[in-house]
Amino acid sequence: MATDTDFIAYIAEQAGLGARLTHRRMFGEYALYVDEKVVAFACDNSLFVKPSAAATRLAPDLPQRPPYPGAKDYPVADELLDDGERLRELLLETMLLMPAPKAKKAKAGGKAKKG
Repeated sequence: MATDTDFIAYIAEQAGLGARLTHRRMFGEYALYVDEKVVAFACDNSLFVKPSAAATRLAPDLPQRPPYPGAKDYPVADELLDDGERLRELLLETMLLMPAPKAKKAKAGGKAKKG
């Protein structure tokens, strides 16, 4: 079952991060970004937060399971969806621990101009 857009909208509303929280569709599911850093995935209408020291410290009792076949276990933050403050804190703290996004390579231009 793929994640529906209503679930993504609910996460965004509960997190209260405005334009800082974005999402991108990937393989029928979604990657969630805070300030352009991947912090979570929404798969099968569940919220999987990237494993990090932030999740261990702020939400050590979250259940863990893989978001998709072949993946390692991720903390499942569904129980935080009704606690916007804790969800926001977890997403922001996770973002601080994630590496900066890699610079995008410029696309190869057209034909070189003769001169």
